[in-house]
Amino acid sequence: MGHVVMETQLNVPPPDPPHSPVPILSTANLTTCASSRAEESFSSIKMAIVGLHVIFILISTQCYITTFAVILKSLEKSPWANEFESVELSCLIESISTNNPRIEWKKIKDGEPSYVYFEKNIIGDLENRAKIIEPATLVITNATRSDTAQYRCEVTAAHDQKSFDEILIGLVVRVKPVVPRCSIPVSVPVGKTAELSCVEEEGFPGPQYLWFRNEEEVPEDPKNNPKFLNSSYTLDPHTGTLTFSAVRKEDEGEYYCRAKNDAGHSDCGPQRMEVYDLNLVAIIGGALAVVFVLLCIIVGVCCAYKRGYFPSKKETGSDFRSPERGDGVDYVRTDEEGDFRHKSSFVI
Repeated sequence: MGHVVMETQLNVPPPDPPHSPVPILSTANLTTCASSRAEESFSSIKMAIVGLHVIFILISTQCYITTFAVILKSLEKSPWANEFESVELSCLIESISTNNPRIEWKKIKDGEPSYVYFEKNIIGDLENRAKIIEPATLVITNATRSDTAQYRCEVTAAHDQKSFDEILIGLVVRVKPVVPRCSIPVSVPVGKTAELSCVEEEGFPGPQYLWFRNEEEVPEDPKNNPKFLNSSYTLDPHTGTLTFSAVRKEDEGEYYCRAKNDAGHSDCGPQRMEVYDLNLVAIIGGALAVVFVLLCIIVGVCCAYKRGYFPSKKETGSDFRSPERGDGVDYVRTDEEGDFRHKSSFVI
């Protein structure tokens, strides 16, 4: 019996653990939570409505400004062209509501404005050389160096809230250099200075100058080329002056100059510069020859004087006496130089 009891006790399950108490929400708490959530939702909706209203106002204002204001723009405010080419001065009307607005172009040079396009006509120095592409772009068909200036596009729209706008465009017309004037010495002794000059005054913008010797460019720094490493010169690319401080035999050759800018370049004709050695023997010999010639001249003059080839003082000075008068003849000096006449006749 005791054994049976023990089996029964072993098969009895353990007691369940104690459960935590379940909170019981009252009706008042549920009402408070619902009200709080409703207020938060209402605030969010209100803020969203205010944001949409602000966006709508901004969009409306932008549309109003865009619709009732003349606004210009340009694709290129600093155009350039080579001389005798075509160039476009872009003036685009981005916004306008007035039909047939007034469009004008003015050229500003040296601070003085002048009309280029007025009352739908090209006038001034661009007449017959320019045209208008609708609505307001100016095209110069044959640009010259005198066209380099500031140009102002002006548009007036009477029925727009912002009725006027303008845009400024700077035009540069580039001019190819003409053949430069070159000065190259024909011959220079070794060790002496030599200056080669190159001048060009027509190109615009002002050109840069390059020098060439025997078809090879002379570097600005002689250290940049082994062929010019032993040369002592300075090269100014802005003035075109090539100066040798001490000419060497290796500096001999044919030189020419090139004037170059963005529009092109021009060269002067090649000229040969010879470099010769100083011959001291020849110089001394020449000097002695000159001295010998001078001595010969002096000796010759002295010999001629002694032999009477030159008049003496007695013949040319104040000791000169007039010849004695002949018998029966009276000489009277007249007003004319050296003339004498007989005062009385005589019988032979």
